[in-house]
Amino acid sequence: MSAFLSYLVSGIAVGCGFALIGSGLVIIHRVTHVVNLSQGMYAVVAALSAATFLAAGLPHGVAELCAVLVAVVAGLLTGLVAIGRRGTTPLSSLIITFAVGIFAYAVEVLTWGDQPRSFPGLPGAIEIANVRVQEQYLLVVVASAAIFLALDLFFERAYLGKALSACSSNPYAARVVGIDVTRMGLFAFALGGALGGLAGVLLGPLRPTSFDSDVSLVIEGFAAAILGGLTRPILALMGGLLLGVAEAMVAGYVNGSYQTDVALVLMLAVMIGQTARRPSLDAEGQ
Repeated sequence: MSAFLSYLVSGIAVGCGFALIGSGLVIIHRVTHVVNLSQGMYAVVAALSAATFLAAGLPHGVAELCAVLVAVVAGLLTGLVAIGRRGTTPLSSLIITFAVGIFAYAVEVLTWGDQPRSFPGLPGAIEIANVRVQEQYLLVVVASAAIFLALDLFFERAYLGKALSACSSNPYAARVVGIDVTRMGLFAFALGGALGGLAGVLLGPLRPTSFDSDVSLVIEGFAAAILGGLTRPILALMGGLLLGVAEAMVAGYVNGSYQTDVALVLMLAVMIGQTARRPSLDAEGQ
């Protein structure tokens, strides 16, 4: 029972990280209709930057904040390249984000090398139901809950959040009322960079990060977004939690090498299910 609870807690914490990456994908896709294949890169850049800033002597908190800002800049630059030119189609933008992710490999290897890096998180542990839980796991869960609550309030009450929602619902109508859709798209990329960066600094102490970690991160983030229907960040949170717990159980009771396979299987199952439902819904509409 203690092993099960240990896997459950670690799965929830890691799932929150997946959900942060997935929510960035959701926000960018809703506003720009672009699937950002470089989303995992923001988490990698933030984690590696945090390790560098901490090694340079910056205190915790400041180092992580600076690392997230680096990810925000990376997200904004990706947006400028992907959607900054008027008339770029979503398919072209998707390919551009893939190219940005490949280019980032070279930058990361030149800057940090090709060896995995990590950095210390909260050092302590507490006991819950006779299970010792690292405080870093609790930090990830509490921080993610606060972030998703802030996102919900942002989209429901803030003018900027409502402008982003308007662009996702009807870009033409948004332009008519004076909303700059391209600028909102760039803001969505910057916000996606921030969310990816937060995932990187929160998960960095729990799993070593290397230049190619973005592959597994974007797969897991995309799976979380797909499980949530690619519609709302809060649904991506639910998808991320499901994915994180499933991966933790597979790693604990079967084999850790199958973790990424779990993400792919769940993602494919949801997509096949949605494809199977569509003909019946179309028939009902007729």
